[in-house]
Amino acid sequence: MTNPAATARLAGRREWTAFAVLLLPLLLVAMDVSVLYFAVPAITRELDPSASQQLWIFDSYAFALSGLLITMGSLGDRIGRRKLLLIGASAFGLASVAAAYATSAEMLIAARVLLGVGGATLMPTTLALVRNLFQDDAQRGKAIAIWSGAMTGGIALGSVLSGVLLNHFHWGSVFLINVPAMLLLLVLVPVLVPEFKDPAPGRFDLLGVPLSTAAVLPVVYGLKEIAAEGFGPFRLGCLAVGAVFGYAFVRRQRSRTDAMIDRSLFRGRGFGAGIGLNAVAAFAMMGSAYFTTQYLQSVLGMDTLEAALWSLAPSLLIGAAAPASAALARRTCRAHVIAGGFALAAAGFALMALTGTDSLWLLLIAAGVLAAGIVTVMSLVSDMALAAAPAEKAGSAASLLETGQEFGGALGMALLGSLGTAVYRGDLAGTDPAVRETLGGAVATAGQLGGGAGERLLSLAREAFVHGMQYAAWGGTALLLGAAALTPVLLRGTAATSPTDAEPAGTPPVPAR
Repeated sequence: MTNPAATARLAGRREWTAFAVLLLPLLLVAMDVSVLYFAVPAITRELDPSASQQLWIFDSYAFALSGLLITMGSLGDRIGRRKLLLIGASAFGLASVAAAYATSAEMLIAARVLLGVGGATLMPTTLALVRNLFQDDAQRGKAIAIWSGAMTGGIALGSVLSGVLLNHFHWGSVFLINVPAMLLLLVLVPVLVPEFKDPAPGRFDLLGVPLSTAAVLPVVYGLKEIAAEGFGPFRLGCLAVGAVFGYAFVRRQRSRTDAMIDRSLFRGRGFGAGIGLNAVAAFAMMGSAYFTTQYLQSVLGMDTLEAALWSLAPSLLIGAAAPASAALARRTCRAHVIAGGFALAAAGFALMALTGTDSLWLLLIAAGVLAAGIVTVMSLVSDMALAAAPAEKAGSAASLLETGQEFGGALGMALLGSLGTAVYRGDLAGTDPAVRETLGGAVATAGQLGGGAGERLLSLAREAFVHGMQYAAWGGTALLLGAAALTPVLLRGTAATSPTDAEPAGTPPVPAR
């Protein structure tokens, strides 16, 4: 029997050009996570948001995006991925204009929600289209490796780009930068990207939309609040509410023939394992970022732009890791390469655990090694999971991967952040409550004290923060070493255990102009 993977049509210049166009929305969605970092002072002066409104200006985008990923992935499979991409790009562009010219905090929050809705259409759709454009295993693996690296790099690039724009333009420019890219996307996608959709999608599960959103949002919100404020009855209650709705959503999906999440996705063992391993990788990525950003600004005393520029340094290793891992996975057991990625990321955490209060280069090397390992894992497990899913369900498969990533990232910030905070507060027991609460509070208090007393307090707080970061880093090291050991077991019997992928599952999606 001929292996379809060996005879799959190779993508040519047209497909690779289409792929380059699809990277545009991915970069913008990733950048919008961090693009407001520098704009807060200007927004505060002009719109005068309350403390609560300021938090929602930041968080409403991420909440809307994470809550609608599953819905949009399923919708794209039904109405066509290219069509949904164009609708999402239009919404994202219009919402960007609304955000740029917002005249009140409420208007900006509403625009950020709409940006999140648009982002939820763009992320799973672009990844699903990559699955459809590249039928050859080697080309698809290379494309997804680039996709993963672009997504990771976009978050770091967002804060730098916003700093550069705000040095010359109004704060709304951090949103207006999206508009030319979306216009270019609307022009080029109909020309370069064919339409793909499920030939027999069934009815759309309208009740599944609020159920899936109610399952995701309380959990993401609860985890974010735990990372910021620690454990408490309300935050744990949010997790419980999300779990209840999640149970109801799963029960509904298992009882319907036209479910939003098709059960056939999980018939291939590589798909479920890929989602889990991707979530672990996101746990490590966001858990480490929680500390590195604070270290650069509050421990080393950098301003936000300087910290953002230094945070780009690890991207050099990310750029090399993604294509190298894809090439290595074609020549040897993919499961072993994924395990090696976890081990490399664990080494990055171990290096982070050795940092002191004045260890810029060690921290940057640690962050680069960790990020290289994480991108290796994410790119390979994403390719593995998408290859294991039926091609006509690529949108749903991509949305589940990215939803798992949102959960993993929020959990990483909550658990590793809580561990570091507990150590920090223990070291500063007996000091002023504002000092014990956060390192930022300690920096502000030290500035008010001034003189030798302020310097001693600041030194003590910085040492306590680094001590907490070291404990969290050792915790991350242990977790990733465990993931490295379990990966070959979880992937036993899947296509990831041999250099040649198994036959694609399912029937081809419907391409149509």
